[in-house]
Amino acid sequence: MNSGQQTPTRPALLPDDADEYASWFRCLADGTRLLVLNAVATADRAMTVGEIVDRVGVGQSTVSHHLRVLAEERFVHTQADGTRTLVTVNADCLQALPEAAARIMGSEPV
Repeated sequence: MNSGQQTPTRPALLPDDADEYASWFRCLADGTRLLVLNAVATADRAMTVGEIVDRVGVGQSTVSHHLRVLAEERFVHTQADGTRTLVTVNADCLQALPEAAARIMGSEPV
């Protein structure tokens, strides 16, 4: 018996979900990467890598590295356009990320 205490009624976070969420937050745990993501997310159209470089103020190889990591975690979509790469934000993240935080904290997503 548990001395009159009620057991939690919220579903526990599943291990596979916990691993996925941890991967997302690891991806976002870099200031430069957040600047790159913010540049793409606040753009009114697809951006080229060169435009992101200009907006964020870091080198092309640094931006390319961060875009690769963001694309692996599906925060951004990349598409080849001739010799350029076009980058857009994955709009699904606008819902999935807050839901993940809510689940981690044990509350229902809003």
